[in-house]
Amino acid sequence: MAWTTVCAKEDLVENSGICALVAGQQVAIFLLLIEGQQRLYAVGNYDPIGGANVMSRGIPGSVGEQLVLASPLYKQQFDLATGQCLQQPEYRLPCYAIGLEQGMVSVFSEPLRIEERASAA
Repeated sequence: MAWTTVCAKEDLVENSGICALVAGQQVAIFLLLIEGQQRLYAVGNYDPIGGANVMSRGIPGSVGEQLVLASPLYKQQFDLATGQCLQQPEYRLPCYAIGLEQGMVSVFSEPLRIEERASAA
């Protein structure tokens, strides 16, 4: 288990996603502008409902106070902090620890355990 540097922060576009390969897994990475502050998120790129690697093309937004990512296929919304699907709770995206150091974005190779997800957000 290790951190993988995926890109420079300047390569990211606010409120849009990219896909990176981390330890053989596709990870969707987002730089979101929230209340004037930039925040990084990393979730699995595989849409478990649509059955395709497309979440990096998803639509970030919010439902109340909850930050979500809507699938570009069928528009189900996934909580960015926990990966939980709001419409179909039996589905969940893996969430990854993400960091920024000296302008470089890194993602941890293993997804967060379910109990770690809410506290990492």
